[in-house]
Amino acid sequence: MPSDEQLAVGLLGRTTYGRAATTMRALPFLALARHVVADGRVLLRMPRSWGYHRVCAGSVVAYGADNLTSARSGEGLWTVQVVGRCEAHEPTAAELELFGPAPSRVDGEPYEPAYLRVDPQFGTVHFTDDGAAGPA
Repeated sequence: MPSDEQLAVGLLGRTTYGRAATTMRALPFLALARHVVADGRVLLRMPRSWGYHRVCAGSVVAYGADNLTSARSGEGLWTVQVVGRCEAHEPTAAELELFGPAPSRVDGEPYEPAYLRVDPQFGTVHFTDDGAAGPA
């Protein structure tokens, strides 16, 4: 039976976007990110122009995603979270390919990505109707 951390990372692989939670000047902060799973790590891509990568890098973050709006027929709902240290990351060519195409513009400005890596230390999984145990 996989650990909650392994199950959470596996379920993250079924989605493409989530939110990183950390603190900024002692206040809670959420940042939207595109993610992929590679070698048990969660790699994030977010707009450099937002500056959120500077808040996340070097901090412990919680990263979460769910299938609340994308569950397939007969699939239960699930939500997952992994917590771990977040660092700047230089993706390999294979990792860049996993991310797929980036948007050309964000908030009317040309898109320039920032990449981060979360090394999960623990994870939590919540699901309904045995959604986590269903086929991928």
